[in-house]
Amino acid sequence: MKNLTITVEDSVLEWARIEAARRGTSVSRMVGDFMAEMQQREDAYERAYLAWRTDERSWRAHGIEETIARRAVPTRAGGQNDLNAGAGA
Repeated sequence: MKNLTITVEDSVLEWARIEAARRGTSVSRMVGDFMAEMQQREDAYERAYLAWRTDERSWRAHGIEETIARRAVPTRAGGQNDLNAGAGA
């Protein structure tokens, strides 16, 4: 473990000492736990974001190909769509 020196307002330090005593711990341990929690949250967020981006990209790649294939309507030599071939005849 490494030592860390921080600068805080007097009122913040007073609150931290009281809060640490109330919790049965030290200000040092409280600050260390807070920083470790922040690191875990940030890491979890980053992993979730990267997983979401990866899933979104793979979903789009498949969806685009299928959408393009469904929307393509073959045109007959006379310029009529196959869907209209029997209409009005």
